[in-house]
Amino acid sequence: MTSLFQILLLVLNLVWFIIIVHIIMSWLINFQVLNLRQPLVAQLWDGINRLVEPVYSRVRQFMPNTGALDLAPLVVLLAVYALRIVIANNMYSF
Repeated sequence: MTSLFQILLLVLNLVWFIIIVHIIMSWLINFQVLNLRQPLVAQLWDGINRLVEPVYSRVRQFMPNTGALDLAPLVVLLAVYALRIVIANNMYSF
């Protein structure tokens, strides 16, 4: 059972990393450090967006409209972190 919890923690760590990469890439694209006309950057951006947008869209349904400020990544990061804490604290109970 511990192995399953460790695998779940690994998946949550991977999700955490992908969201952080998405946030950093969005900043770099908005500040025009990265250019979406470059094929590699465009492919990476498209792939990461396809991974995170289904999660973000569900979170955005419950959040108020804040205009240009998107708080969905922050909410998802907090949820992933909370899940990691719950799993880590209860891993040895089973």
